[in-house]
Amino acid sequence: MAFMPSRLKYRKAQRGRRKGLSVSGSKVSFGEYGLKALDCGVITNQQLEMIRIIMARALRKGGKFWIRIFSDKPMTKKPAETRMGKGKGDVDHWEAVIRRGRVIFEIAGVPYEYAQSIFRNITYKLPFKTRFVVR
Repeated sequence: MAFMPSRLKYRKAQRGRRKGLSVSGSKVSFGEYGLKALDCGVITNQQLEMIRIIMARALRKGGKFWIRIFSDKPMTKKPAETRMGKGKGDVDHWEAVIRRGRVIFEIAGVPYEYAQSIFRNITYKLPFKTRFVVR
């Protein structure tokens, strides 16, 4: 499962704002436990895929998980040792912009301590601070 959109209106996007509070998605809506972002940052599609695999392996015994974000922002990069100018670079990877207060992942159907341990393993892979929240 690739975390990138199938269609886009524009091929390349501007950087935009990466700070501020999350307007929506700040409450646990689907599961019993969630992982909330305490800082602003970005998650790439490779990081999302890695976290999806970790959660799927941990919840093989039972339980359900939700990924509440999607990497829909194209990030461009110019090749190494290229002179300045000549336009914007090609799309390198996809990112999801995460603002403070956003619930990123949710879990249901597992005990409290087990959910905490799963989210602790995921937190090590994330580039910002998070908090374990209960519905």
